[in-house]
Amino acid sequence: MSQEKSSQPEKAANEVHQHFRGVFSSQELRKVGTGTTTRKTVTKTFWYAEEEPDGRLYVQPINSNYVPTGNKKYITKDELLAKFSPEPEFYTETVYPSMRRLKETIDRADNARNKGETFSAEYEYDNALAVDVDNVRANFGIGLTYLSRGEKEKAQNIFSRLVQLDGAFEEEHKHLFNEFGINLRKNKMFNESLEYYLRALKLSKHDENLYINIARVYLELKDIPHVVEFIGKALALAPQSEVALKFQSWLIAHKLVTEEQCKAAKESAEAEMSSNNAADEQKDPNASSDADAANDAADAPKDTEQPETSADATFLS
Repeated sequence: MSQEKSSQPEKAANEVHQHFRGVFSSQELRKVGTGTTTRKTVTKTFWYAEEEPDGRLYVQPINSNYVPTGNKKYITKDELLAKFSPEPEFYTETVYPSMRRLKETIDRADNARNKGETFSAEYEYDNALAVDVDNVRANFGIGLTYLSRGEKEKAQNIFSRLVQLDGAFEEEHKHLFNEFGINLRKNKMFNESLEYYLRALKLSKHDENLYINIARVYLELKDIPHVVEFIGKALALAPQSEVALKFQSWLIAHKLVTEEQCKAAKESAEAEMSSNNAADEQKDPNASSDADAANDAADAPKDTEQPETSADATFLS
């Protein structure tokens, strides 16, 4: 009984129509040398490709340790099939085992950190980062390890790396994002904490919790005008936000702001939001409104810690 064999591109096409992951390669023709010594060479690059639950497809370059690394590049399925060639054996025999070992290393590091065994955790995170220096979980983990020991200079180095990684602000790392942001502030690394949250804001402008957390950092910096501004923006997005309302009441109770200032800040934020929304609709008539986007705020990374409304504010005087 004979069985018709499908070609590699056909197999790839079938895989792409399902939730899948795998390795593909691309080739680039380059000229090397000058004058009479000029010659052409073909450079082959390997990419890890994965389809996310929402149907989006991304590729990441594979490093010399055979693991995907760096920021994700989103492409269409047609682009994948047209510009890349499937490398199934390389994935199953080399890349997948390397990815599994890396995950196991980070799992051991996380377990050690959760037990308070910070030096064992640091050792395992270092091993993971030696394989993939841009690994988001490992960077968050070792950063939190340093912060737990009060080693701010080392934490600063990790912070500088994390803010350059788009993956650090993705939904899958929300818990680590929250914990890291809180610990930056609690270690009095206020400027770093502010930069961290403002970086997240560029990727998620409709999350009221980010505005609240930015206001909380500005409170530590004794920058009351910015505190009022960002609480106003939080309430413009989510007028019934219990955390934002408590924060605002705390500010008023401690005579740091007036009710009129809070009302003016909210109205200004609403006007700005309306203006930005109108501009977005002109650029793209199919773009969703701020109100619609606000409904998705639960999917954005959040620092779920509430403002410390019972704390004494005399340090601001």
